[in-house]
Amino acid sequence: MSDVAAVVDDLREESGELDALVGGLGEEAWRRATPAEGWTVAHQIAHLAWTDGVALLAATEPERFGDEVAKALAAPEAFVDEAADALVAAHAPRALLARWREGRRQLDTVLREAPAGTRIPWYGPPMSVASMATARLMETWAHGQDIADALGVTRAPTARLRHVARIGVRARNYAYAVRGIEAPGEEFRVELRSPDGDLIAYGPEGAAQRVTGPLLDFCLLVTQRAHRSDLAVTAEGSEADRWLSIAQAFAGPPGPGRPPRAEQAVRAERAVRGDR
Repeated sequence: MSDVAAVVDDLREESGELDALVGGLGEEAWRRATPAEGWTVAHQIAHLAWTDGVALLAATEPERFGDEVAKALAAPEAFVDEAADALVAAHAPRALLARWREGRRQLDTVLREAPAGTRIPWYGPPMSVASMATARLMETWAHGQDIADALGVTRAPTARLRHVARIGVRARNYAYAVRGIEAPGEEFRVELRSPDGDLIAYGPEGAAQRVTGPLLDFCLLVTQRAHRSDLAVTAEGSEADRWLSIAQAFAGPPGPGRPPRAEQAVRAERAVRGDR
């Protein structure tokens, strides 16, 4: 099996797991708020439907995709929210779910059939087919985590998280650049323990800057789905420590991240009481 086929298979499985989570939800659950401010469960699926559609456009009609890049450059802080809002406003939950299913089915086919060496344009540098599939898996998992949190569901971590971790490690310098910080020239050592106990490692063994912890916790950190203080990811070295405070696996401006659990609990209690 080729690398592309393997990662597209994992993307299909990740999407199927999320589909099973939302497929039977009622109207009220689709309107439930998620940890992403202003986004409901419906917004999360709308975002995945939109990004899958944009990825399909980039792979099949790169010139038209250029128009999407221009829109993003014109309103970098708003275009993602606006796209999700528009789809939620235009589609009832059942229709939104159907759109996401069809879009990811088409993207699955296109990625599997792409000629070897294909480069797909994106909002940053063009990506290989395997990298595009990996990015789609990372987003599907991360937004699925928002949905799971909103529904009070604990998802079992899978070996597919290795794809998310890989993006997080490879995006190290991007996290510095997007904040206008010069990235360190030295390599870091990252050691992560997978759900089945295997060690996943990146970088030279003797590196002075080191990051260690559970694979799941590292993925939650680099997708900014949990606050660093709530995770068992540790750093040795000042640069490794700084990286853990700014890490992001996603493209675009720095995300707001998530507050610590204790702060989230206080906010939730205030919301119930109607306090500011």
